[in-house]
Amino acid sequence: MKRPIRVLVAKVGLDGHDRGAKIIATALRNEGMEVIYTGLRQTPEMVVNAALQEDVDAIGISILSGAHMTVFPKIISLMKEKNMNDVLLTGGGIIPDEDMHELNEMGVGKLFAPGTPTTDIAKYIEEWVGINRSF
Repeated sequence: MKRPIRVLVAKVGLDGHDRGAKIIATALRNEGMEVIYTGLRQTPEMVVNAALQEDVDAIGISILSGAHMTVFPKIISLMKEKNMNDVLLTGGGIIPDEDMHELNEMGVGKLFAPGTPTTDIAKYIEEWVGINRSF
């Protein structure tokens, strides 16, 4: 029997609004994934270190603060330094389309706007992991 997909859900920076992150974490658990929620006020270093320790398949960042063009590049850079090339970095929140495109070009996976059905997010993670990770 293969192990469940493991996802780390994190809130980076001073953004204290975590309702959406908790909803996503619950939805992914309901889809059979193991979810580690780091809580509020994480640094990019804390997120990447937790992802390494937990041996996750995906990292999901919830960001509403407007700092997405700082947070995501820092996390992707740390992931590359630690050879986490087969771990998905995805997320969502208030991110303009043009910024989403630029982040995708840097290596960040699909990003989701508020209101995206949680089943779409789960399906994306399942498909990405199925293609990019082997157990």
